[in-house]
Amino acid sequence: MGKNKLQRFAEMNTFDNVFQPTHNEVWETNYHLKGKWNKEVFKNDHPIVLEVGCGKGEYTVGLACKFPDKNFIGIDIKGARMWRGAKTAIEEGLDNVGFIRTKAELLESIFESGEISEIWITFPDPQMKKARKRLTGTRFLKLYSNLLTKDGIIHLKSDSNFLYEYTSYVIKENSLAVDVDTNDLYNSGKADDILSIRTFYEQQFLDRGIPIKYLKFKLEGKSEFTEPDVEIEMDSYRSFGRDKRIE
Repeated sequence: MGKNKLQRFAEMNTFDNVFQPTHNEVWETNYHLKGKWNKEVFKNDHPIVLEVGCGKGEYTVGLACKFPDKNFIGIDIKGARMWRGAKTAIEEGLDNVGFIRTKAELLESIFESGEISEIWITFPDPQMKKARKRLTGTRFLKLYSNLLTKDGIIHLKSDSNFLYEYTSYVIKENSLAVDVDTNDLYNSGKADDILSIRTFYEQQFLDRGIPIKYLKFKLEGKSEFTEPDVEIEMDSYRSFGRDKRIE
């Protein structure tokens, strides 16, 4: 492990806005803050917005700046990336931001049913060979459905045409309500100031001329989901097992 990563991990241990549950605190048990994030962390009753796979935290921090009347939590397993967003939030005095270092599969151990109002999924690995790991796959939608309020919203922003098409098929197969659907966000006229927050990875893809896709949809309390039986052309610019994004 590089010296910079070790320094970042050490510094993150001092951040009040970073939570790093141990395996024993979340595996087949409930984290001590489950259902208590507003009361014990944010000290208010504002809606909680979750970014799954937050990376460097640009969206979490960017949204928190725009919406002081909401609370924002970014979750990712990569602590060295998360450090940047957590540090920026502290430097800018944002008290409506938190970060959790853990796996997305463990969200139900960390949040109570109905504790989340919105979920953002920004530029995840499309997992072209592993449907169970896709953050918009049926396995995760079932998990999100339990966490979201009944009118809760899911946002997907992605460079991946594969993931965009796959998610569109999932939505159609399960008759989910769609608010926005575009395969070229910045030429659609729909890129408002919220959607125009650009992550580190997003800018890389834009610089390479890759259109950004966006879906905004709702689960509306649905608890069971059917996986679509479709074949989708894979993204040619990615390698299996590890995409070609720059760390």
